[in-house]
Amino acid sequence: MVELIRANDPVLLSFAESLLADAGFNVLLVDTHMSVLEGSIGAIPRRLLVVEDEADGARRLLRDAGLADELRDPP
Repeated sequence: MVELIRANDPVLLSFAESLLADAGFNVLLVDTHMSVLEGSIGAIPRRLLVVEDEADGARRLLRDAGLADELRDPP
């Protein structure tokens, strides 16, 4: 899995996840339940992951949707 976005903004993550899922990408949002451990202060960002083979296409889709500034640098 490749990390595309790391953020605390649930709207951003939901939008990106929805775009990717609707386009047929295998998407996984992780660290969503960490708020229980951190006390809901937003200290631990959530991560949006895709399958490694789909990373380039997913990045392209998110860039086209105006989310280029939110993308993590590729490894």
